[in-house]
Amino acid sequence: MTAATIFVVDDDEAVRESLQAVLEAAGFTVRGFGSAEAFLDALQPGQTGCVLLDMRMPGMDGLTLLERLASHYSGLPTIMVTGHADVPLAVKAMKVGAVDFVEKPYTNTEILGAVQRALEKPRQAGFATGEEDNKLGELIASLTPRERDVLEQLVIGHPNKIIAHELQISPRTVEIHRANLMKKMQAESLSHLVRMALSAGIGVRR
Repeated sequence: MTAATIFVVDDDEAVRESLQAVLEAAGFTVRGFGSAEAFLDALQPGQTGCVLLDMRMPGMDGLTLLERLASHYSGLPTIMVTGHADVPLAVKAMKVGAVDFVEKPYTNTEILGAVQRALEKPRQAGFATGEEDNKLGELIASLTPRERDVLEQLVIGHPNKIIAHELQISPRTVEIHRANLMKKMQAESLSHLVRMALSAGIGVRR
């Protein structure tokens, strides 16, 4: 197989079928797998497209599969599907090689947008390159020192309460700084913000 295919890897059959229906209605070719092992068995060299991968599955989990893909199938971009409590793991996944993450509950628009971005930039999927680097640098420079602190904590994957504890400020103040930096960075979502921060080298070595 060499045509672009959207692979849905999730142990929940109902979720797989729902995602497949949404993606096929949008014109994509879709294949579903109930486990990471089944997906790897079917995957062929040179395959193009992208992977929608659930973070938590029995057997080989999403992060372990991602590491395998990053080592052997670097041209196949992967989008992690994660629960709110798994955001730190999702951030870790992006450092390993995931191009995006989508938090549950997600909308069809969010899923389709993530897939489209992954297919448009299979090796970068949202990371700044070329002239975009200059704009990204300007956006980072517009942040106050405290907003930069909050951004670094978000890239680690910390929730607001932990950020408040680490920075010795109130959770409400964290919310204000977070809203301000999202606006200044022109971020559409937390995953978008994390992608930009990682592109700028923030939190890469953590």
